[in-house]
Amino acid sequence: MIDLRSDTVTQPTPEMRQTIAQAPVGDDVLGDDPTVNELEETVAVLLGKEAAVYMPSGTMTNQVALRAHTEPGDEIILESQAHIYFYEAGGPAALSGVMCKLIDGQRGIFTATDLQAALRPWNEHYPRTKLVCLENTHNRGGGSIFPLSEIYAIAQVCQDNDLRLHLDGARFWNACVATGISEAEYAAPFDTVSVCFSKGLGAPVGSALVGSKAFIQRARRFRKMFGGGMRQAGIIAAGALYALRHHRDRLATDHSNAQRLAQGLQAIDGITVNLDHVQTNLVYFDTPNTMPATTLASELAALGVGVLPTAPNTLRAVTNLMVSQADIDTALDKIATTMAKLQSPSMPAKSATAPAVSRY
Repeated sequence: MIDLRSDTVTQPTPEMRQTIAQAPVGDDVLGDDPTVNELEETVAVLLGKEAAVYMPSGTMTNQVALRAHTEPGDEIILESQAHIYFYEAGGPAALSGVMCKLIDGQRGIFTATDLQAALRPWNEHYPRTKLVCLENTHNRGGGSIFPLSEIYAIAQVCQDNDLRLHLDGARFWNACVATGISEAEYAAPFDTVSVCFSKGLGAPVGSALVGSKAFIQRARRFRKMFGGGMRQAGIIAAGALYALRHHRDRLATDHSNAQRLAQGLQAIDGITVNLDHVQTNLVYFDTPNTMPATTLASELAALGVGVLPTAPNTLRAVTNLMVSQADIDTALDKIATTMAKLQSPSMPAKSATAPAVSRY
């Protein structure tokens, strides 16, 4: 299977499995798991923050951050296609009791001017705006990179209005590798950052939330409340630590493979892709209006190529640790053959079904 559905589908490498098997462990809730402690210290230093806390998922790190930054009845501001709003099961309302105010960005990116225009004046009738959330890279924006200059401009608006700034950095590592900007420099404008180990880095489980010591101490209480306290978590933290140390630089290979895939897709009759929008490891492409994306995805799955429909005529392919350049070329051959077959007059496209959704 050439699995391009997501970068969450990766399997641990043999070296990572060996590291996991040999990891020293303790009780993380009691603070004595040495591997978890090492991972948290490493991430905090890398991002230039005082402290970090390890959690099972990026959704949990985001939602714990929201809860620790806010109180029920507050308002958060985020882009309209943000993962926190779109794919986290209504967590802001259910877990933190906060309202979401949305800004329509361009491929997930909005500006300091957009933020300034979205701010409410003080009035007892309004919710209290407390937090601004950005996403880098932006999933539904096609892996788009948030420019650092615009982040600093947004951070200045936040500072001027006593707002906190949080980053959903599920694919933060991709943004750093693609731009050459260090993790600490990219993280500097933010009060808190969530980073994921189980996407591009290829670890089996986990994300971390970084921030000040006082904030992370508060976040640990909500991690416990949300069910995220783990015991011998060094078993999974070891995979994350290995990935952090060995798999960051190789993200450039994923980006190169994404460019190769996008260029190949552009050459296939019936498929459209905007090459300018392929900045990291996500490639979104469109089928003709007469061909549902689910049809192409189903046909390709039968041939051993996994892609994910995200809209009636749009699919997503994500290059990852398990996919080589040769796999990209094989996938392109199968896509071209399938498209030719589906567009043949003797084989009309199947009727549309409900589109799948890109959640990860």
